[in-house]
This record gives sequence, C-alpha cells and structure tokens, in this order.
Amino acid sequence: MRRILVVEDEEKIREVIIAYLKKEGFEAHEAAAGESAWSELANQPFDLVLLDLMLPDMNGEELCQKIRTAYPTPIIMLTAKSSISHRIHGLSVGADDYMVKPFDPQELIARIRTVLRRTNQQELLADRLEYGEGRLMIDSHAKQVFVQHKPISLTPSEYKLLLVMARNSERTFSREELIELVMGFEFDGDSRIIDQHVKNLRQKMEEDPKNPLFIRTVFGAGYRFNGGSL
Repeated sequence: MRRILVVEDEEKIREVIIAYLKKEGFEAHEAAAGESAWSELANQPFDLVLLDLMLPDMNGEELCQKIRTAYPTPIIMLTAKSSISHRIHGLSVGADDYMVKPFDPQELIARIRTVLRRTNQQELLADRLEYGEGRLMIDSHAKQVFVQHKPISLTPSEYKLLLVMARNSERTFSREELIELVMGFEFDGDSRIIDQHVKNLRQKMEEDPKNPLFIRTVFGAGYRFNGGSL
C-alpha cells in the first residue's frame, strides 16, 4: 500500500484529502505544520508528499527545499497561487507537480497516480553510465547521480529527464517528446515545465550553467544530451 503524507494546516481540506486517499486504497498520514511533517518524514518512508504552501510555522517552499536535500520523495504542491511564475518557482525548488486550490479531489487522486507511475518505473539497460571521462556518472540501480565523483540531489522528474536523455545521447528531443517520456501522456500542464527542469539540472550539473556541456539547447527544436567528448 502506497504511503502518502498530507501536509495541510486547514483541517477541513486535510480531512477531505485523507478521506479520498483512503477510499482509493492509499495509506494516509497527516501533518498540520512544517516541523511535524519533517518529523513524520524522519520516522518513516513515504511514497509521496502533498504539500500546502501556506503553513503556520514555515513557508511550504522552504520545507520543499528541505525535503529535497534529504529525500527523493515526489512532492505535489497545493497552492492558491495560480500564476505561471508561482508555478514555475514551485517546480524550481523541487516540486514534481502542483494543484491550484480549489481543486477536485478526484483530479488530485489522478495526479498522485500519475506522479507515482512516472517516478517509480523500473529503469532498464546498464546500471552505471559515465560521460565526460567520468565527470558525470549516473547509477540507475541506486538512482543516484554524481558530478566530479560527488553525489548531487535531483528530484524524481529531474532524474528521469536526465536518464532519458543520457540513454539517448546525441538525439534531439522536442519539449513535447520529453513531456510524454518524463511526465506521461496524462500531463496537460505547460510545456515550459521541461525548460525549468533543464535549468535545474544545469544549475546542479554544470560548472557554467549558461554554457552547458551536457544538456545542449537545439534552437527551434528542443534539447540534446552531449555524451561524447566535452
């Protein structure tokens, strides 16, 4: 049974979400504040976190960043902020998806299933991929990425995007292709989510993110992973 942590300070909203989760066969746990959520995560593993941005003791984005530095757990943000800039910022700090309040609980369940499906697929082929004479290494068995032999922290979506491109080195992918491969056919959000994930990867992987060596922009076409000589 998949274990979901609901971090929401509004009791009525929290109760509705938990009721739907249990009805759909999930094991639901709850936290009304950031510190209690952090304690829950430290005590047991979760398959996904539903995270409200407005918490009484800390900003939800702050908690998202804190979770991301320690755990690979997928995160769906719950927010009343509907602008594109707010959504992109939420993705930039480590969220895998977002839901704008008010939302349909059934749509939330569908989003949860989609995120779980795309972040838990079995990875095939070689367990360890190396590029740039060992400068970048992807261990697909451990789902860990190393730059200059040091581990870096990636969100599940960032990791899968990197792995898909690295396994198809020198192939140019359009944003739409990457959306389908990484986010799934069900995803109906803005394709600019791929741009944000690429930006995040460059910040974490590249010495000079503005002049990337690994993930190259192909103007007018999309992105290509450079797996050859750097």
